[in-house]
Amino acid sequence: MHLRAHSLRTRIALMFVVLLLAIQLAGYFAITGVIHASTRATADQELDVGYRVFDRILRSNSDKLIESAKALGTDGTFQVAAVEGNARAVRAALENHRARVQAGTAQYFDIDGSRVAQTLPAGPVIEGSVFSKLVSRASQDGSASAIDVIGGSVYALVAVPVKASITIGWVVMGFKVDDALIREQGKLIGLDVSFVGRASDGQWQILATSVEQDERGALTGLLAKIAGNRGIPNVMSLGRDGYATKTAVIGTDGPPLIVVLQRSMHDALAPLRDLQSTLLIISLVGILISVTAGVLIARGIAEPIRALTRFAREIGGGDYDAEAPVARHGEVGELADAFERMRRDIAVRERQISLLAYEDTLTGLPNRAKFDLTAKAALEEARSRGHALSIVTMDLDRFKYVNETLGHRIGDLLLREVAFRLWKVLSEDGDTIARLGGDEFAVLMPGADLGAAHRKASTVLRALETPLAIDGHIIDVSVSIGLVSFPRDGEDFDALMRRADVAMYAGKRRNAGVAVYRPSDDQHSPDRLSLMGELRQAVERDELTLYYQPKVDLTTGRVSYVEALVRWIHPVRGMVPPDQFIPFAEQTGYIKVLSRWVIDKALAQCAAWRAAGIELDVSINVSARDLINADLPHTFAVLLDKHRVQPEWIWVEITESALMDDPVHAMQTLDALYAMGLRLSIDDFGTGYSSLAHLKKMSVHEIKIDKSFVIGMTEDSDDETIVRSTIALGHNLGLRVAAEGVETQLVLDRLRTLDCDLAQGYFLSRPLAPDGLKAWLDTWHADWASPPQRVFSA
Repeated sequence: MHLRAHSLRTRIALMFVVLLLAIQLAGYFAITGVIHASTRATADQELDVGYRVFDRILRSNSDKLIESAKALGTDGTFQVAAVEGNARAVRAALENHRARVQAGTAQYFDIDGSRVAQTLPAGPVIEGSVFSKLVSRASQDGSASAIDVIGGSVYALVAVPVKASITIGWVVMGFKVDDALIREQGKLIGLDVSFVGRASDGQWQILATSVEQDERGALTGLLAKIAGNRGIPNVMSLGRDGYATKTAVIGTDGPPLIVVLQRSMHDALAPLRDLQSTLLIISLVGILISVTAGVLIARGIAEPIRALTRFAREIGGGDYDAEAPVARHGEVGELADAFERMRRDIAVRERQISLLAYEDTLTGLPNRAKFDLTAKAALEEARSRGHALSIVTMDLDRFKYVNETLGHRIGDLLLREVAFRLWKVLSEDGDTIARLGGDEFAVLMPGADLGAAHRKASTVLRALETPLAIDGHIIDVSVSIGLVSFPRDGEDFDALMRRADVAMYAGKRRNAGVAVYRPSDDQHSPDRLSLMGELRQAVERDELTLYYQPKVDLTTGRVSYVEALVRWIHPVRGMVPPDQFIPFAEQTGYIKVLSRWVIDKALAQCAAWRAAGIELDVSINVSARDLINADLPHTFAVLLDKHRVQPEWIWVEITESALMDDPVHAMQTLDALYAMGLRLSIDDFGTGYSSLAHLKKMSVHEIKIDKSFVIGMTEDSDDETIVRSTIALGHNLGLRVAAEGVETQLVLDRLRTLDCDLAQGYFLSRPLAPDGLKAWLDTWHADWASPPQRVFSA
C-alpha cells in the first residue's frame, strides 16, 4: 500500500518518500495485526459454539435412540418374546425400531448380560466394562447413553431396561460415528471434527475425522500435542494451513476419547475467498440448470469482485478520490465498506501529511521542499519551451538582533508580516513565494527575464521599507536580495539557487538592496577555492605586506596617524586586491589568522616608527568575525606587550555593519578594547543602518564617513546633506569625524568648510609602503611649513 500517487513519489526528495512510505506500512501491519487478533478471537468463539452445538447434536441423536429403545422395551409383544426367549421375534422387533430411527445397530441382552439377538449386519461386540457401566447407569436412571471406542471404532450407544414386573433384559441401540457422519455434523457446525483415541500400543490414532485425506497425515503427527492441550485453544499447522484447535474429552465408559474441533485460519482470514468459493459453487449449480443463467450468475458474481479489486489497486496507487463501486450488501459489501472507510481515513492523513511536508507552519507559505519541487518543474517547462525564469532569494538584515532584543515571539510575528507583504506584492503575478527557513525567503518567477525580475525585486524592497508595527514595537526592516535568471546564470536548479545565495550575500556586503549574480562574487568558484589555499601559504611565505594611507588633520595640516591596509603580492597573479580574498577569509574563518598577522605587523611598524622618532598612530581594521571573537582583546594585549606599543597609539576601526550583525557581543568586545586604552573608530558610517541609540552607547572616539557619500558630495546635494549631518552628529556626541574617499580639491575644501576633522583619500595620498610613506611624509612636512594652495585653498 502506498501513501502517495506515483507521480508525487518520483518528484519529491527520497527522504521525504521513505518517511511517508514507512508510515503507510506501519498502518498496514497494525490493521493486519488487529484483523489476525480479531479473527483468532472469532475462531475461538466459533470453536466454543461449535462444540456446544456438536454436543447437542450427539445428545439429540442419543435421545432419539433412547425414546425408540424405551418404546420397544415397553412393547408387550416384545416383552413376551423376550420372556419366551424367542430370538427371531426379538430380532424382528429390533430391526423394526432400528429402521425407524436409522440406528446402526440394535441388540437385546438378557438379565445376565448375554446377547439374545441383534440386527443384521452384526453390530459391535458390546461387553466388558462398556456394557457393565452402560447397564449400571441405565438401572439407576432408567436409561443411559455413552460414546465409546469398540474395536477401534467410535460408537454412540444407549441402553434401556426391558421390564415386565421386574427387569428381564436390556435393549442397546447405537450407531457408528464414522467419517461420513462426522463430515455431515462438521458441515452443520462449520468446523472440522475428529475423534482421537489410543491404540492398543498406547499411541494416539484418528478414529473418525472430517479432515480431508491429504491433511490426515499432518493431523496424525500432531495427535500427541493435541492430546496434551486438552481444553486449551491454540493454532496448529496442517500442511500449509493453520487451524484453530479445541479439544474435549468425551465418553466415560471406555478408553479415553478426545473430540477435536478445528477451524481453518486461512478460511477465517479470507472471508472474501470463502464468499468467492460459495458464489462459485452457486454458479456451478446454476450452470447445471441453465448455461445461460450460469454465465449471467458467474458474471454477476465475478464483476463486483473485479471492480473491488480495481478499487483496491487504485487506493494502492494513491487515488483516494474514487468510491467503492460495489453495492453495499453481503460480505462483499461489508468489505467494500471497510475499503471505503480506509480510503477516507487515508485521504485525511494524506492531506495532513501534505500540509506538514509542503507548508511552512509559521507563515502559511510553501516551504523549501515545496519550493524545490515547484521550481524544478517550472525549470523543466521553461527549458522545454525556451522561456525565461528567474529566482530571487532574500533574508532580513539583523533579524538575529530582533530575536535577541525583543524575543522569538516578536521575531515570529515579524516573519509573518513580511510573508504577508511579499504575498500582497507578488501573488497576483502567479509567482511562488516560499519561506526556506529562518529569515530566508525565495520567490520563483516563471516567465520573468532579468529585467522584469529586477523590477519585481525592487518593488519588494520598497514594500518592506515601511516600518512594521509589531505588538507595540516599530521595527525597521531591510532585506538583502539576490537575483538569478535562467538561462543566463545557469541551467541547473541547484546551481541557480547557490548563485542566488551568492548574489544575496554579495549584496548584503555591499548594502546593495537588490544584487544580480556576478561571477566575480562567487567565492566558491574553482579559482576562488584555489586562491584560498594559496592565501594560507601566503601568510606562511610572507607574501602579504602592509601599506599605509595617511590621514590629514584639516585644521592643522598635520599627519598624525595612518591606516594599515593589507596587500597581497602574489608571485604569479601579481597584486591581488583585498576584496578578492578578505571576504572569503571572513566566511571560512581564516580571517582570525589574517587579522592576527595584520595586528602583529602593524604594531611592529608602529614601534619601529616611534623608535625612529616618527610619531604616527596606526589604524587597524577588524572584521565582523573578529568582533565576536572573545580572544581579540587578549590578542591585542599580548602583541602590544610584545612590541612595547602604547594602547593610545593604536586605532581600531570597526565597520558599522559589523557592529549591527551581533550588537550584543560586539559591544562587549568594544568595551574591553576601550578599557585597554585603545582608540576606536566606526568605519563606513552611514551604511550599516545603526540607530542613534546604539551610537550613543558605543565606546568609540571617532566616526568615519563612508566614501560613497564623500566622493560625489559636491555634485549631489543629498550626499552633502548626509555628510553635513554626520559631522554635526559626531561633534555633538563628542566624537572626532573623518572622511574617506577624498578624490578632488573641491571635496577637500568643502569638508574643511563643514568643519570635518580629518580627511583621507587618493587626492592626498595613495596607500604607501613604509619606505614610500616616509618619503611622502618628508615632502608633506616640508610643504606644511608653507601649505600648498592645492590642499588648503579656501
